[in-house]
Amino acid sequence: MKTLVEGFPKQLQEALDIAHSATLTLKHHIQNVVVTGLGGSGIGGTILSELVQAECTVPIIVNKDYFLPEFVNANTLVIISSYSGNTEETISAMNQAISKQAQIVCVTSGGKALEIAKQHQYDSIIIPGGHPPRSCIGYSLVQLFKIIQFNGFVKTDLLKQVSDSITLLNKENTLIKQEATTVAKSLVGKIPVIYSLGSCEGVAVRFRQQINENSKMLCWHHTFPEMNHNELVGWTERNENLAVVTFRTAYDYERTIKRYDICKPLFTKYSASVTDITAKGNTKLEQFMYLINLGDWISCYIADIKNIDAIEVDVITNLKNELANLS
Repeated sequence: MKTLVEGFPKQLQEALDIAHSATLTLKHHIQNVVVTGLGGSGIGGTILSELVQAECTVPIIVNKDYFLPEFVNANTLVIISSYSGNTEETISAMNQAISKQAQIVCVTSGGKALEIAKQHQYDSIIIPGGHPPRSCIGYSLVQLFKIIQFNGFVKTDLLKQVSDSITLLNKENTLIKQEATTVAKSLVGKIPVIYSLGSCEGVAVRFRQQINENSKMLCWHHTFPEMNHNELVGWTERNENLAVVTFRTAYDYERTIKRYDICKPLFTKYSASVTDITAKGNTKLEQFMYLINLGDWISCYIADIKNIDAIEVDVITNLKNELANLS
């Protein structure tokens, strides 16, 4: 897994090459966008929707289930995001999108999704397969940027910002790994409590997923200011098993920052440690990529300290096999 994380900047460049050469048809009369996918494929939709929400001219909904929302119709752009192309929930949603006559674009490495897309002559962007889906977020996420940008839903040149992100990650590679090593040591044997200060919840979710899969650990995440209206009340006694990690960007709202400043002494009092991680980069997209890469390294270093295989996900494989037997 560390080899794949080390290759993240290269993956982003390959993803850009794929995006620039992709052939798409312009969609018409689009009123909303639904990105449907799960796990390492679905998190890209979450990150996309958060990244462009301030300028996107249509709402972006992320669907992580077998069923599409009722509002999906011929004026909906449905983006099928399945790395393997065989995710059963996503295939179910794809068939519903077809029955609802939605406009469809498929991002996949192959499988049933690509077969269906070819059968119906839907736009498809094919990405390299053969790796754990969670390690290929760069491939799929950049294609989502391409689709949204190509259809004119945003004015920002997202692909140019991906290129800038590659430069940033290469420049900061050594320092990223140094910080990741330090944070990993503080999280081993703990239950990470991951907080976003409102500007990058999708990236915090991605980090939680990587801790789950690569580090084989339970953890949870929440976001400011929402946690101030519920979870905050749960901080009433010291628990040495908890370790707080916050993801910070330059786009955190000033009053949200103040909320965290007021709450931080409480976290310090009742948990084993509090670690603030601040993104680098000149744009929100660059800062998201920075945090994604840093979080991936942390999860891998925890696996190293625990002497476990970061790639292994046998429990998920067993679940899929049991479901296949049912069908």
